[in-house]
Amino acid sequence: MRYPQNKEEVVERYSRVFSKATRVTYAPIVAVEVKNAIVRDLGGREYIDFLSDAAVQNVGHNNPRVVNAIKEAAERLIHFTFIYGFPVEPLLLAEKLAEIAPIDNPKVSFGLSGSDANDGAIKFARAYTGRRTILSYLKSYYGSTYGAMSITGLDFKVRSKVGELSDVHYIPYPNCYRCPFGKEPKSCKMECVSYIKEKFEGEVYADGVAALFAEPIQGDAGMVVPPEGYFKKVKKILDEHGILLVVDEVQSGMGRTGKWFAIEHFGVKPDIITLAKPLGGGLPISAIVGCSEVMDSLPPLGHAFTLSGNPLTSRAALAVIEEIEEKDLLKRAEKLGKYTKKRLERMKEEHELIGDVRGLGLMLGVELVKNRETKERAYEEARKVVWRAYELGLVLAFLQGNVLRIQPPLTIEEELLDEGLNRLEQAITDVEEGRVPDSVLAKVQGW
Repeated sequence: MRYPQNKEEVVERYSRVFSKATRVTYAPIVAVEVKNAIVRDLGGREYIDFLSDAAVQNVGHNNPRVVNAIKEAAERLIHFTFIYGFPVEPLLLAEKLAEIAPIDNPKVSFGLSGSDANDGAIKFARAYTGRRTILSYLKSYYGSTYGAMSITGLDFKVRSKVGELSDVHYIPYPNCYRCPFGKEPKSCKMECVSYIKEKFEGEVYADGVAALFAEPIQGDAGMVVPPEGYFKKVKKILDEHGILLVVDEVQSGMGRTGKWFAIEHFGVKPDIITLAKPLGGGLPISAIVGCSEVMDSLPPLGHAFTLSGNPLTSRAALAVIEEIEEKDLLKRAEKLGKYTKKRLERMKEEHELIGDVRGLGLMLGVELVKNRETKERAYEEARKVVWRAYELGLVLAFLQGNVLRIQPPLTIEEELLDEGLNRLEQAITDVEEGRVPDSVLAKVQGW
C-alpha cells in the first residue's frame, strides 16, 4: 500500500474511497503529527488548532499522560469485554464519573460515541417513565444514529430520506441574540419558558412526556448560551409533570466551559448526562451517567456494545480526568476563556463583520453578520475567514454557516493562544478589506 506523497494526492484519494455521508471539509489539512495545540501536516507546515479536533482534545493533542496510559494499557490488556467479565479499568472510570457528575446516586453505561450515548438515554428515559414522547430543541444536535438523529433539531434532510423515531416534539432554544420570539433582553419576559407551558396546553400531553433533551450550551447551533435562570424555570415545569431532564455534555463537558459539566453553570441537577468527545483523549468512548433507578430500568443487554467499557479506552479516559484535576484545567479554562472572550469583544469593536461574541470558558462563538442592525448572516464571509485562517496557519471552522467556532485545547500555551487570535483577526481584516477572492468559496464545504 503506497503512502501518499502530498496533500493533493490524499484529498483526491479520499474522494474516491470515502462516502460523502461520513465527512465534511473546511480546509485540506493532512495531519501527520500533533502536539498539544499544534498540528503538523504532510508537507511539514504547522497550524494552531482552535478546534481541539472538534472539541475532542481538551487536554491537548497527544497529551503525554494519555499517551503513556494507552501504551501501558495496550501492553497488558487491549480488550476483555466487560459485558461478560470484570476488567478493572472501566470500573475505576465509572466510579470516577459517578464522583464528579452532578447527579444523585448515579450509575453508568458505556458506549463508543456521543450518538449512541444519546440513543441510550432515549431508551433509559422511555423505559423508566413508561412514556414515549420526547421533547427536544430546534437547532439542537445529538448525533447521527437513528435515535440521536430523530431528536436532533438542526437538519431534517437525512430523516426525510431514511425515516425517524416517532413521538418527538420540538421547542425553541433561548437564543438572546436571535430571539425566536422577536424580543430584546430588556423586553424579554422568558417567553421561551412560557412556550413550554403553551406546548403542553395545546399540542403535547405533558404527563406522557418521558424526557426533555437539552444542550446546556447549544454547540452546533452556534455556541448559544441560555439566559441565567432559564434551566431552573424549565426544571420546575419538568418536575411538576415527572419529566426527566437529559443533558448532552458531549461537546460542553470535561472542563470545556470551566466546570466539569456546563449544566453546573445553571444551578440544576439533570437526571441523565451523556458524554463522549473529550472523554477518551482521542479514543472512541462515550458514557451515560444517570440516577440509579433510571439506569436500572432496562433489562440486561438493553444498551450494550461488545467493545464498550474497553479497558484501553477506559484507561485513557482516566488519564484525561487525572490531567484535568492535577493541572487544574477547570480554572485554566475559565481564566483563558475570559481572556479570549475579552479579546474577541475588542475585535468586535474594530470589525463590523462581527455581530456577536458569546460562550463560556473555552467554548466560544463569533457570529459574523453583513449588517449589525438586520443581523443578516454573513455566510460567504465566514467561509472566506476560515479559508484565510487556514492560509495563515490556523485551524478554524464555522457553525450555522456564519458562526466561527473557537474551542482551543484547555492546555494551549498563552502565547500560542494570543498568536492564534492574532491570526484570526488578520483573517477577518483580510476578508473585510476584500483580499480573499470569491474563488475560495468552492474550496470550503462546511456544514
